[in-house]
Amino acid sequence: MDDEINPEEVESLLDAEDRPRIVDIRSPAEFARGHIPWSENVPFNELPDRIDEFADADHIVTVCPHGKASVQAARLIGSYEGTTAERIESMAGGLEAWSGDLDADEADDRETPDSPF
Repeated sequence: MDDEINPEEVESLLDAEDRPRIVDIRSPAEFARGHIPWSENVPFNELPDRIDEFADADHIVTVCPHGKASVQAARLIGSYEGTTAERIESMAGGLEAWSGDLDADEADDRETPDSPF
């Protein structure tokens, strides 16, 4: 893991041609309620089984509600020897610090427990 990246920098990178892969580690229900545009939902408990999905990424930013669990997620991705990302960062302050727009999914009728993060 390189370090943390501030939310303003993440927002500025969303329009870049080579925008980072934004990995939101919250539960699917939390993700559906609102997430950073172009982010992908990989719940923290699924991350070890899905880590190979990030092998070809150049820049990865992990996101959680408060910026604590995403640090652990970034370290986990960085420790995977198949990942060749040049930059792996956690978004400082998490979604709590995000001031940009959020995308929301259509209403989800499934009963899904919220993440403990």
